[in-house]
Amino acid sequence: MQYEVKQSGKFKYVEEGEGEPLVLLHGLFGALSNFKDLVDHFKQTHRVVIPMLPLFDLTILDTTVAGLAKHVQKFLDAMNYGRVHLLGNSLGGHVGLVYTLKHQANVKSLTLTGSSGLFENGMGETYPKRGDYEFIKRKTELTFYNPAVANKDLVDEVYSIVNNRLKALKIISLAKSAIRHNLGDELQEIIVPTCLIWGKNDTITPPMVAEEFKKLIPNSELHWIDKCGHAPMMEVPAEFNVILDGFLAKHK
Repeated sequence: MQYEVKQSGKFKYVEEGEGEPLVLLHGLFGALSNFKDLVDHFKQTHRVVIPMLPLFDLTILDTTVAGLAKHVQKFLDAMNYGRVHLLGNSLGGHVGLVYTLKHQANVKSLTLTGSSGLFENGMGETYPKRGDYEFIKRKTELTFYNPAVANKDLVDEVYSIVNNRLKALKIISLAKSAIRHNLGDELQEIIVPTCLIWGKNDTITPPMVAEEFKKLIPNSELHWIDKCGHAPMMEVPAEFNVILDGFLAKHK
């Protein structure tokens, strides 16, 4: 399914459905297809919104986790959604955490899946560097427990990004920013209900990361999905949606 990308001023976004706003934040190599099953399911009960994060459009100085969180703040202020349910995968989770720490009154609930912010492998030695197609394909497959989830379209997209010099520099800048911007000392300040949905076989933000988030965020619950890697909403969408359904129902 193709979603209409809307534009309001300088902001590009997808918006499907009606109801309480559920805002989805994508990661470094996030495409709209990453959230397809989630959008199709939750647009029946929520206004599902995906702001297009300007990963490649900010100045190099602003290409940081904090810079993206500021963009999310401006977007949500401009759209006047009121209090939102916020969900982030990988870098998107990190951005969601930074936004939430500064604007808790605007966040009804927070969901993190494979989030950076404490520790991650994928932005270090397993980052897909420029190289031949097969190398990029193998690195992309590491995101998932089932490598077949890394289909040709996804691999092609990652390959095109890392072989574009300017985009590659921006990705590296964001990756370094994520590593530097460790939130371990701040997470206890988060008071909004938080749902952690984690793949037991995530090698990028391993299970110990989820356990640390659970320990540090006071009002949090942790759900494991077996035989699942770094992007549960892509790899096992039905199981992911059941968990998220239950969590959101408690915090309407």
